Amino acid sequence: MTDLCSLTLKEAIEFAKKEGAKPLVDAFQKRAETLNPKINAFLRMVPGTAGTGSGIFRGVPVAVKDNICIEGQEVTCASKILIKHVPPYNATVIEKLKNAGITVSAQCNMDEFAFGSSCETSTFGPCKNPWDLTRVPGGSSGGSAASVAADMTLAALGSDTGGSIRQPAALCGVVGVKPTYGRVSRYGLIAFGSSFDQIGPITKTVEDAAILMNVISGHDLKDSTSAPEKVPDFTQSLKRDVKGLRIGLPKEYFIEGIDPEVEKSVRVAADLYKKLGAEIKQISLPHTEYSVAVYYIVAVAEASSNLGRFDGVEYGLRVPAKDLREMYFETRDQGFGHEAKRRILLGTFVLSAGYYEAYYLKGQKVRTLIRQDFEKAFKEVDLILSPTSPTAAFKIGEKVADPLAMYLSDIFTIPANLSGVPAMSVPCGFTSSGLPVGMQLMARPFDEATLFRAAHTFEQETGIYKKKPKL
Repeated sequence: MTDLCSLTLKEAIEFAKKEGAKPLVDAFQKRAETLNPKINAFLRMVPGTAGTGSGIFRGVPVAVKDNICIEGQEVTCASKILIKHVPPYNATVIEKLKNAGITVSAQCNMDEFAFGSSCETSTFGPCKNPWDLTRVPGGSSGGSAASVAADMTLAALGSDTGGSIRQPAALCGVVGVKPTYGRVSRYGLIAFGSSFDQIGPITKTVEDAAILMNVISGHDLKDSTSAPEKVPDFTQSLKRDVKGLRIGLPKEYFIEGIDPEVEKSVRVAADLYKKLGAEIKQISLPHTEYSVAVYYIVAVAEASSNLGRFDGVEYGLRVPAKDLREMYFETRDQGFGHEAKRRILLGTFVLSAGYYEAYYLKGQKVRTLIRQDFEKAFKEVDLILSPTSPTAAFKIGEKVADPLAMYLSDIFTIPANLSGVPAMSVPCGFTSSGLPVGMQLMARPFDEATLFRAAHTFEQETGIYKKKPKL
């Protein structure tokens, strides 16, 4: 008998057409009950959220990150301050999933408020990498990536502010897509950085990602940042052909400090593209070196503003106190973890009088220069190829005490968020110790179709995605 949990989303849709979705839902629930105590990818299963639509999905189960609002279901952003917070409405992506007939099956562990690159800042404990339980799955969408890699769900939704879909996808050996800013509605996503955040799919294959992107994309009047851009059928882009594509290798992404095994895997991928008829060009994105600094000024400024609403009055935790001032202080002190406090303080500082122009305004100006780098590059090439992460998965606890080392985990993913371009991580190899390596593809705004075409070609040529962790 087929192991139902090993099916791809595409295969599961075909299975559900013939046999119904109940065997799938039961199989994934049983696997989650067995594996989740070891991996800690799911924070809670979601009862009674089977899809109502009669589309092709017919109840197939998909998991979502714990910062996406589900009506009547506790949503916490993996933070103590939001425990028992129950939204009275669905995020637009949840409505789209349910209307397509998809069952929302579980909520995934994450770094608290999406602050982190390792899924270690969760108030519910760290998530672990299915390839090696002593290592991190990446973050902040670590639970989403780990659950897909461990075959605990068919696919999952994550959110990406500075690499939080792509980096864990790379570390867990799965596919992760950050759509163009505005392609997918942010309505009902609890915000970290409003000008950066995008919801996207984490899946077993590129085809599955295209299928899910078809479901969640599109203009939404409830989201003022949603783009009224026509949505193509992304599955039509899955042609096994890259002839004539111009692919750029940015010299700033192949730097000292990158793991040699990671660099080798990505360069081998570039050689394969060349062999298949693509043109490989050396390009420059000269302001890349400033991207981490700019991100940790602009994004934390937005975060401190967004998190100002969590004060014990309307949402979640409220610590009893003798007066309002003390209640604010105690609720935030006990409710937020160390990394959340660090980012709130840093964001408040860069927005404060006397520092706004020196930091925030200057950061926004450099962000414009970074976006212009991409505009210039995309006049020469159709895609940009780079590593997703400078290293494979690192040990749990290895970087917790050194926030700067942790922040550098996102050095290759942040520029796509600063400029708003679409980007995807695809498995491209393994280290000598058997850990997955991911490569990143970036394209022009709203040209996800070319991403899917190039990623699908590579995936089908190499078959790397077929290798699974032994659990």
